[in-house]
Amino acid sequence: MRDTQSTTRIRRKYRALSVEMDERGRRQWAAAEARELGWGGVTAVARATGLSRTTITAGLRELELPAKQRSVEGMRVRRPGGGRKALTQTDPGLLAALEALIEPSTRGDPESPLRWTCKSTRRLADELTRKRHPVGANTVAALLRQGGYSLQANRKTREGAGHPDRNAQFEHINAQVRRFRKRDQPAISVDTKKKELIGDFKNAGREWRRCGEPEEVRVHDFLHKELGKAIPYGVYDIINNQGWVSVGINHDTASFAVNSIRRWWKRMGRRRFPRATELLITADGGGSNSSQSRLWKVSLQALADELGLCLHVCHFPPGTSKWNKIEHRLFSFITQNWRGRPLVSHQIVVSLIAGTTTKTGLIVKAALDTHRYETAVQVTQEQLSQLRLTPHRFHGDWNYQLTPRAGPAHIKLLVP
Repeated sequence: MRDTQSTTRIRRKYRALSVEMDERGRRQWAAAEARELGWGGVTAVARATGLSRTTITAGLRELELPAKQRSVEGMRVRRPGGGRKALTQTDPGLLAALEALIEPSTRGDPESPLRWTCKSTRRLADELTRKRHPVGANTVAALLRQGGYSLQANRKTREGAGHPDRNAQFEHINAQVRRFRKRDQPAISVDTKKKELIGDFKNAGREWRRCGEPEEVRVHDFLHKELGKAIPYGVYDIINNQGWVSVGINHDTASFAVNSIRRWWKRMGRRRFPRATELLITADGGGSNSSQSRLWKVSLQALADELGLCLHVCHFPPGTSKWNKIEHRLFSFITQNWRGRPLVSHQIVVSLIAGTTTKTGLIVKAALDTHRYETAVQVTQEQLSQLRLTPHRFHGDWNYQLTPRAGPAHIKLLVP
């Protein structure tokens, strides 16, 4: 941030003063700014003004001379118009050709050979030279900066077409959470965190170590057959700012998701809500807890039968998973806690998750789930007909409740 502000400040000053200075004055002014910035100052000033590093370095040498030797009489000032002409003057079509390569779909040839390749300055210079615009990579970089271009990454801003009832569903979920909080009934947010490979693989982020002694990890991230992967499924207690994470080793299925909720209730939930008769579950619309999943609903019904709780489920609209509270109140802090740490075993994953805390008092517990969950489990129409599922009046496909069934015959969870 500071470097960006310094570059902007220098560029603004240079544009205001350059018209009043001759070549020597611009050179020495830029050198004075670079010296004031210290290490990296020459590069920063060159980037901001467009002057070459050689010119600024020459100015630094001049500043070291006595004042008399730096006087107008003692040093040559190039006459106006002297020196080599800029390429944009000798080759008027250069800028247009460069922009056509940068944005071929809007300004150039849609069949440009660079349309599907990395547009490095070297590639751009080679292609311009092939098109009879001889130029070097450094000049291409300078022209791009002068034209308002910079190296930029993709930005996630497009969410796709929004559902017409998106905001209404958010309001419905918020109203449900407020209602449960007011009645001292539990409300949780659930989701599966990104799967992680187990082994000495690179993990994003950095941690403090002795200089020159980084932890060595594998070059390629291929699944280690013996160690496998970790599948963290989280349950976040919205009311008490507490989290539970079951770390699976097999598959992220609806049975695994519901069993994670069951383990949270038995390890944490029932102690916090000893008088609970209902449970609100907010979840994404896809994945193992999909609103379209038959197994999710059948497994929830079995959970309701076992716990004797009426389960209310509210799914977020399509394309809005980032608004799920568990993402920014639990998962983000887990990621920060294990940044730069290779996840070499499942136990380390569990320990790092359980060691996550925040200044706001977040408490997290975690445990390994060694069950083997089958995929492609078929749910029959008979099983669906036995559900005590009641859709809410508003968007029953997203909002519904499952009431416990009477009798021990129904108390059977779909878990190993």
